[in-house]
Amino acid sequence: MNLEPYIAVTGAAGLFNLVTSKPNGLVLSSIEDKKTSFYSTRKHQFTPLGTVAVYTLGGTTPLNEVMQSMYDKMSTTPPVSPKAEKYQIEEYFETVLPDYDEDKVPLKDMKKIIKWFLFLYERGLLSTDEVKGSGEEE
Repeated sequence: MNLEPYIAVTGAAGLFNLVTSKPNGLVLSSIEDKKTSFYSTRKHQFTPLGTVAVYTLGGTTPLNEVMQSMYDKMSTTPPVSPKAEKYQIEEYFETVLPDYDEDKVPLKDMKKIIKWFLFLYERGLLSTDEVKGSGEEE
């Protein structure tokens, strides 16, 4: 599952694709409405999804592998709403990543991952042809 093209931006809803970079920020295209806008590095932080990993008891697991597991379990265990109760989100997360580190992975990160997954899944942007990514930590 390739998450390299997608970028999350603090203070902006949805996910984006990189159009170009400038010395003081990035020009990004919204996946939602295809509008292109400039986002300053002074006001925003950028998170390329391909660089995100989730803490596990044995180290980290790249986000693409977590989302691959979510995708594979869609028919038996569909994702819970990011607005679900804490225990429901934790139970779901344990089914897709049984060895996640409960002490290092806060609820807000689990919600964010579920929200990103649903955003990409609903738009048909999750391809499962190949599994690739990196191991940088969130």
